[in-house]
Amino acid sequence: MMLTLTFVINIMNLSKTTSTFLFVNVTMMALLQHENAIMKAHHSHSYPLLSALLFFFFVSWSSTGSLLSIWLHQEVGLKAGDTGIIYAVLSVSALFAQIFYGFIQDKLGLRKNLLWTLTGLLILSGPAYLLFSYLLQINILLGSLFGGIYIGITFNGGIGVLESYTERVARQSQFEFGKARMWGSLGWAVATFFAGLLFNINPKLNFAVSSCAGLVFFILLARLRVSSAPHAMQEAVSGGKVKLDDVLRLLTLPRFWALVFFVIGTCIYGVYDQQFPVYFSSQFATLQEGNAMYGYLNSFQVFLEAAGMFCAPWLVNRIGAKNGLIFAGMVMAFRMVASGLVEGPLLISITKLLHAVELPILLVAIFKYNSLNFDKRLSATLYLVGFACTSSVIASVLSPLAGYCYEKYGFAQSYLIMGLLVFCTTFISIFLLRSSKLSSDPLMPQPSAI
Repeated sequence: MMLTLTFVINIMNLSKTTSTFLFVNVTMMALLQHENAIMKAHHSHSYPLLSALLFFFFVSWSSTGSLLSIWLHQEVGLKAGDTGIIYAVLSVSALFAQIFYGFIQDKLGLRKNLLWTLTGLLILSGPAYLLFSYLLQINILLGSLFGGIYIGITFNGGIGVLESYTERVARQSQFEFGKARMWGSLGWAVATFFAGLLFNINPKLNFAVSSCAGLVFFILLARLRVSSAPHAMQEAVSGGKVKLDDVLRLLTLPRFWALVFFVIGTCIYGVYDQQFPVYFSSQFATLQEGNAMYGYLNSFQVFLEAAGMFCAPWLVNRIGAKNGLIFAGMVMAFRMVASGLVEGPLLISITKLLHAVELPILLVAIFKYNSLNFDKRLSATLYLVGFACTSSVIASVLSPLAGYCYEKYGFAQSYLIMGLLVFCTTFISIFLLRSSKLSSDPLMPQPSAI
């Protein structure tokens, strides 16, 4: 009798357990279906708006930044050495902005506080450049400080915030970051196409375009709605909110410093590009013709770059993030060396167009490499400090040296030196960067594909 009663009780308990398991399983499936529906809705809403935000940010930046060195040289009358000082101040400003922006954005997650700050700076870009010009006429050092700080915190520092925010939403909403970033390249191309023409009419027209693009950015950002619930769930699973200790622990990881070493070499392309418009425009009979032709060249290059952004995720997914970084570095080194060896506007233009190959692969690979090898909660800090901030440090050191080399040795010889430096750091990085995708390191949770 007791055995029979025990058997019946066990069957009842088993039935209850099975029912509970089935209930939990059905509930989990319903939650997953609901989450997938939310992801699809986020994808359909977030992707076009973030793409448009990137488009108009780059329109604002390109309207003033694509011809900055030409403006400083031809309109303001600065020499290459003085222009190098401005770029050095710009790089230092971007450096501190990127450190601050990276930590704050990781703390904010998907909140838009920093993006609203950047919106105000974009809208004020036109008046800021007019004040920049006025201060340079009074005192070069004073103007350099104002212009370098403003451009550094708004554009060179700010773009990292927008790109890292887009990449974070891309992981949540399941779309490729590269396809959204493609629209930023198109924005730069469209603005650059007209920038040379407007510059020849009146450089102040480009300042007006920059502020107008900032107003459109404001309207688009007001419409962007991104749910922070999935991000909060992921944050809870991966170790809670970001703390300063989490960021400082990055400094103890050898793989972080290996990444920094790679970036030290590749960031030289920013120094290379700073005064390239001056070199290119000097290849033509008149400066006006050179300005217009550079605008067309830069616009065509960035259109190609946008196509590269569309294709880069496929390539990086096939060859791996590390190989993508190495490939981009080698293309960059070849481009710089070739620029120092070839002569004439046609061949120089061809070497410049290689930028459209290296940059898309570099940007997509750097985000995927960080996602595979580091804590995803620190994605903004890794990108802004490990990549953008390191670029600013090197640029702040090399910009005055590059200006000195341009004056003493000429552009061609300087480009040869830069290309050899990039080749050496990229070759060494073959042995330093990690190829593995998984790790038991607590600072690197199991990754999910972007």
